[in-house]
Amino acid sequence: MIRRSGLAAIAMVIGATSVQAKVLGTFGMTYRISERDALAEIEERSRQVDWNKVLDKRKVENYQGPPDRMNLPRAKLGRIFPVDMTYTTEIDVPDGKGGILYPKGYTFNPLDYVTYPKTLVVINGNDPEQVKWLAASEYDKRLDVTLLLTEGSFGAVAKRVSRPVFYADRKIIERLKLKAVPSVIKQNGRLMEVTEVALPVGKAKAASRSSHAKKGNP
Repeated sequence: MIRRSGLAAIAMVIGATSVQAKVLGTFGMTYRISERDALAEIEERSRQVDWNKVLDKRKVENYQGPPDRMNLPRAKLGRIFPVDMTYTTEIDVPDGKGGILYPKGYTFNPLDYVTYPKTLVVINGNDPEQVKWLAASEYDKRLDVTLLLTEGSFGAVAKRVSRPVFYADRKIIERLKLKAVPSVIKQNGRLMEVTEVALPVGKAKAASRSSHAKKGNP
């Protein structure tokens, strides 16, 4: 029971808006309440999307993410920093049995109760080099990885990767204190650990900068 409660708690403070890849017309798996896990809780946020507006194939492929998405810059330097997930509940959190699991105002760290099994990878889907990096990395093959986009077309990214495509809304970005992408997030003890990945500058961009430098341009 502590395991399920902990997973529900961590999912409550790490949310994402999702669109399932590949199977158009099926958006998220169905779980019995008693068998919920963290990924199911994350996928539940997809219900916030008005699917009546995106049910046909063209609209799904052109979907650009939730309205509260945030534009994050590309990481310039590789760095690692911890994030404390300690959280104060804003509402009474039900336990699914008619009682209260966590009362409003209760402060706790969900990582004290459970191990979060997923690795989150956050990229900007509008950046071809970030998409290419993800598709060529180990993260695109691992079953324990959840891909989140800050921006980008669902259809365009889904064609390049071999996993479901999800979106990170403002809540998850702020909760994990993300400042740049790509970012890889995983649990490290009582904290979540964020690794920003600095990608090499593309050859075309590098050549352009070199040309400007030779001309004496800043």
